[in-house]
Amino acid sequence: MKNYSSSISGFILLGISSNPQMQKPLFTVFLVMYLVTLVGNGLIILAIHSDSRLHTPMYFFLSNLSFTDICFTTVIVPNMLVNLLSETKFISYVGCLVQMYFFMALGNTDSYLLASMAIDRLVAICNPFHYDVVMSPQRCLLLLLGSCTISHLHSMMYVLLMSRLSFCASHVIKHFFCDTQPVLKLSCSDTTTNQMVVMTESLAVIATPFLCILFSYLRIIVTVLKIPSAAGKWKAFSTCGSHLTVVVFFYGSVIYVYFRPLSMYSVVKDRVATVMYTIVTPMLNPFIYSLRNKDIKRGLRKLRSRI
Repeated sequence: MKNYSSSISGFILLGISSNPQMQKPLFTVFLVMYLVTLVGNGLIILAIHSDSRLHTPMYFFLSNLSFTDICFTTVIVPNMLVNLLSETKFISYVGCLVQMYFFMALGNTDSYLLASMAIDRLVAICNPFHYDVVMSPQRCLLLLLGSCTISHLHSMMYVLLMSRLSFCASHVIKHFFCDTQPVLKLSCSDTTTNQMVVMTESLAVIATPFLCILFSYLRIIVTVLKIPSAAGKWKAFSTCGSHLTVVVFFYGSVIYVYFRPLSMYSVVKDRVATVMYTIVTPMLNPFIYSLRNKDIKRGLRKLRSRI
């Protein structure tokens, strides 16, 4: 390998598979998944905004989650699709840092929006008489702005730390995008600070919404168990089912990929786990939230009739 310093011009992304015969089939699969993500989340946004009965805090956060998911996958998938059909599979050094910045910022925004939705369900089930006051439009907007601000500040700090590293042994990233762990693996600088940030500050940024979700659902479970009728319990739990499914998919793969020492990083296993929360989960979200949701189904029917 040639030696590359901190003035490296760019990286080579190996992608999902190095097998040349798999490139076109993988391109087709991920193109279809990307289009489904765009259409599905786009329809959710349009359905919510076209039906005044869906102008509630829960659907406000859901529409923003769908928009964030569209942006989140767009940061990664188009470049991955180009590389699947390209022989060079090149990404510039600046392009890599930009991709890493928006990937982290949008991913963290996703987690904070999921926490906001958990708070909404907590108030709706545990304190329904004060729901309109607690989840007022102003507070919902503040939750959204806070989610975006914290996520972007965290991402900016991490990318600035990453930009100070030198890369000398190799410029080949064994991944399909510029993720933090595989890029750190290439550095010949001391990455202790970066790893400390991942295991402490990143832990705080990601664990805060996760603990908020956990606390909310513990409170919800305690409240629901006090409901005397089985039908009442089922009705209360059914309003949380979709959200809880998305949380399990998202956090399960995120915790597996990021909260381990760099020495335990596994290329193949981490690629699969990363595909789960970067591509599969955003694609499934519209289906999870609409299949058993009468309000969303009604909004989609109304949108179809208008079209």
